[in-house]
Amino acid sequence: MGRKAGQLYINPKKFGSMAKPCMTNMISLLNCLSMNQMKDSNCVKEKELLSACLDAQNSKNNSWGSINYHLQRLSKGRK
Repeated sequence: MGRKAGQLYINPKKFGSMAKPCMTNMISLLNCLSMNQMKDSNCVKEKELLSACLDAQNSKNNSWGSINYHLQRLSKGRK
């Protein structure tokens, strides 16, 4: 699939490394699991922190959609 000349397109992979708010919680959970021979009963605190962080992130970004969708929608209005 090619792009038409003149359309604005932003590569979402380029901006994927900008914000990873739950990465520290996930790393702490993985470290806990590796230290406890993959027994998640010893890592309940880390698991709860990660799930709370993921729930907060899902509730924030649920209604916007992708940036490319909105750019295309706005460019149709200009024509």
